[in-house]
Amino acid sequence: MIVCLVGPTAAGKSELSLQLAEALNAEIVSADSALVYRGMDIGTAKPDALARARVPHWLLDLRSPVETYSAAEFVSDADAAIADIESRGKLALVVGGTWLYVRALLQGLSDLPSADAAIRVALAQDLANRGHAALHAELVSIDPAAGKRIHANDTQRLLRALEVWRQTGTPISELQSAWAQQPRRAGLVLALAPPDRSILHARIEQRLDQMIAGGFLDEVRALMQILGLHADLPSMRAVGYRQAYGYLRGEYGLTRFRELALYATRQLAKRQLTWLRGEPSISQFDPAAGDSLKSILKRIKSALGEAG
Repeated sequence: MIVCLVGPTAAGKSELSLQLAEALNAEIVSADSALVYRGMDIGTAKPDALARARVPHWLLDLRSPVETYSAAEFVSDADAAIADIESRGKLALVVGGTWLYVRALLQGLSDLPSADAAIRVALAQDLANRGHAALHAELVSIDPAAGKRIHANDTQRLLRALEVWRQTGTPISELQSAWAQQPRRAGLVLALAPPDRSILHARIEQRLDQMIAGGFLDEVRALMQILGLHADLPSMRAVGYRQAYGYLRGEYGLTRFRELALYATRQLAKRQLTWLRGEPSISQFDPAAGDSLKSILKRIKSALGEAG
């Protein structure tokens, strides 16, 4: 059995995961779509050298920011990491806020068609001619669920949803809902979920200011020197990075950058909390509770005892 710790950004997963790993003789497998990118350390709150010295971490710094990384690749990499960890008699602790990754690892991926080069070229031309808003309206008309979930400016996901529709005539949301009924892995999923969203918002604001003071803008400035980097890459769509990119290109001022980054991060947290509410089987814990570590350890040890 693997143990998964999920929850919204800034909920406190990183420090708690270190404490859990030390108590359980575990190693941490990251399930965060931004932590796979090299050079993106400050804005992702990537575990530093001290944290990695305390507990081994897997699946960090796997890709250049100009490369992509998919859920299928995550599952393959996570399977290999977990096999290594368990071969040494240790527990794999999967930690992150990318619920798609965790769900894919435990349940498997839906059977989506492979990319079609001709359709992608046609869609890219449509985007250039008609713009994001028109293509998003088209998606809403054929797949309201996907249209609600995918932002009009999320180019990669928008075009992929339309590509799948043009290939299969079936909405991508319908295909994605066809998860395997039998789990591919046994897993216990626990979540840090603050009951008071205002506390989470305050933590998000505090962390953003700490990141800015710690050199976040210099980090993004250095990333922008990488050949081939542009705003529509998955790496630059990470919250904070897109907004910093716009500021450094002179699209708005520092105050506006901070406002946009805060808004984007709060929206991400809102989506993450919505996912958790849709998964009643996940045990939720208040990170502000004084006994949260003790309660979570008790739940994990109980589950491991039952599995054994």
